[in-house]
Amino acid sequence: MTQKYFQPIFHKENFHCIYCEVYSQHIWSDDAKFHVPFNNPRYFNEQKTLISSLCTHCQQSTLWLNDEIIYPIKNPSILPHEDMPEELKKDFEEAISIVNKSPRGAAALLRLVVQKLMIEIGEKGERINEDIINLVKKGLYTNIQQALDYCRVVGNSAVHPGEIKLDDSPEIAQTLFETINYLIEDLIARPKRIQERFANLPKQELNIIQKRNEKALNSPKN
Repeated sequence: MTQKYFQPIFHKENFHCIYCEVYSQHIWSDDAKFHVPFNNPRYFNEQKTLISSLCTHCQQSTLWLNDEIIYPIKNPSILPHEDMPEELKKDFEEAISIVNKSPRGAAALLRLVVQKLMIEIGEKGERINEDIINLVKKGLYTNIQQALDYCRVVGNSAVHPGEIKLDDSPEIAQTLFETINYLIEDLIARPKRIQERFANLPKQELNIIQKRNEKALNSPKN
């Protein structure tokens, strides 16, 4: 399960830092405040206030233009699953940083995340479709298969011409983040928790279970 996320809010004292992703106190700087004129007609005859918030955990500053974050360029509403392997997390976080500017680029990176996920769960990771076929043969649940195919089809549309126009429908790219986190929960996090709980059973019970399973595997089939 993903952790509860407290998004950055202008002048709020505590929230998840965009840089270190830690729930921490932020110090707002009035000293760095100054007014920036805009030539855009939207801001005609209007001045915006630039102010910074300093994370007390990582000592990094976020820049705000009035109540909107302008740096770093990152979507603060998306976080990688806490059990996501580091090798996948790097590409996932890079996709977060560009999704608002380039939905196609983010979707292409997330397709790579799915490929790496296939390797993490024991597949080849060369052709996602073939990996899914192999997993289905092993008894993959339908909902996980559908989630994988969703990521595969949308990701393919980012690197090859297709019917899905990601630049016209950026919200489709946004759904990939959520779907991949679901996959991490189902394919990595939940099995990990089950294995940890099973390993904590009394040793005597574990031996009994092992012998039972060996007997079942070695028994002749009718």
